[in-house]
Amino acid sequence: MLVSTARLHSVLKTAVDGIIVIDDSGTVLVFNDACVHLFGYERDEVIGKNVSILMSEDDAKSHDAHIKRYLDTGEKRIIGQGREVSGCHKDGSPIPIELSVGEADTSEGHQFIGIIRDLRARKAFEQRVRDLQSNLVVMTRVNALDEMGAAIAHEINQPLTAVMLYLQTAARRMKTLEEQDPQLLSIMTRAVDEADRASKIIQRMRSFVEKQEPQKVGVNLASLIDECVELVMLGHKNDNINVISNFSDHDYNLTVDAIQVQQILVNLIRNACEAIKDCKKQEVYVDVDIAATDVFIKVTDTGPGLCEEVREQLFKAFTGTKRRGLGVGLAISRSIAQNHGGDLFVEPYVKGKGATFVLRLPLGLDGADGQSNLASASMI
Repeated sequence: MLVSTARLHSVLKTAVDGIIVIDDSGTVLVFNDACVHLFGYERDEVIGKNVSILMSEDDAKSHDAHIKRYLDTGEKRIIGQGREVSGCHKDGSPIPIELSVGEADTSEGHQFIGIIRDLRARKAFEQRVRDLQSNLVVMTRVNALDEMGAAIAHEINQPLTAVMLYLQTAARRMKTLEEQDPQLLSIMTRAVDEADRASKIIQRMRSFVEKQEPQKVGVNLASLIDECVELVMLGHKNDNINVISNFSDHDYNLTVDAIQVQQILVNLIRNACEAIKDCKKQEVYVDVDIAATDVFIKVTDTGPGLCEEVREQLFKAFTGTKRRGLGVGLAISRSIAQNHGGDLFVEPYVKGKGATFVLRLPLGLDGADGQSNLASASMI
């Protein structure tokens, strides 16, 4: 008898899986070392207690009734079969487990033996495989987009060039007429400029996809922001949206690829305008903070803000929440910022405050006069 008891204690102590023995009232009689590690309870905290303390709330409520029904009817539902269920750690967190239940008639009455296998490592591995598969799908789409880049640039540049030529010809023809329309002439001139800008954006995007260095020059930051605001507002003339730039230092220059930075800011401001379309207060603010080594351009809206779950997905390609589009805008914008040595991020959620996106750009040499932007910043 002593040998059998010693053997049982050895098995309970060395078993990798959890072993629990309960009586027909659900009281725990045996709780081995693996269970201590799995559930976080010490043995004396569990033995003598109802086994329901190791279960989820829903399972705990019905467990005693299941035992009683089996004892009354003999109908087996889990006994002799493995089943995946959820256990409950001492700290309240759920634990995925595989439970196998056996039974035995002993001199001390009817008892049930549960063999418990921890599934957390398996679940983590399965989730990792799903994540890798998802990433593979995304990379496949990104590679396809990369391969289409050169063809798209070529195909779109041709009609853009034709549009520019037609507009320039029409503008020259209009100048020869006796009755001229200055407003229409101005619109046509601006249309030529926008077509030219679109062509440059395509070329910059192609360079970006091909991982070429940005074409950095000194640009006036206030003017660049004003142009971005003006471009976005062209699509919101009939709305009540108001975009306000609070940076008006037109003597401050920043060394960046103007086209690429303009892409980022237009994307951020457009997104902000979309976020406030149904809000009572429809305003977007563009602010600039200049630090010792970086410039921070902030775009803030008066919308509902972004919860943590949404914020975590914002900069992942093809995970956008809009019904239209590929969901790559913010992902590409962040990549452009990082290609400049900067970054793009969103500030933490604050209840009652809209979302604030921050474009960080490093200070470089001033393209206009060759002086450091740090020196300019110290004068502001």
